[in-house]
Amino acid sequence: MSQLRLSPLPKVGVVRLTITLPEPLKEELDQYAAEHSRLYEPVETAALIPHMLEAFIRSDRGWRSRKAKSGGALQRGAAFPASSAKRSGETSS
Repeated sequence: MSQLRLSPLPKVGVVRLTITLPEPLKEELDQYAAEHSRLYEPVETAALIPHMLEAFIRSDRGWRSRKAKSGGALQRGAAFPASSAKRSGETSS
């Protein structure tokens, strides 16, 4: 039987982020989580999403190219200048 693209999950620190998904995508993620749990260890669907996003970003050639051209690391918020982006908890004066 073939393995899944997403391997067993590493243990890392986390930041909470709330997202909204279309129902068909949520159902497919649940199915993927069930298969991942069957092959490795029990895992909730939400625990897989950050690892899937990381795998996607790491496989994006365009992103890697832009990141390399910027000196190896794009600055957080570089695409959204401080004047137009607000962090959670900030208010405008």
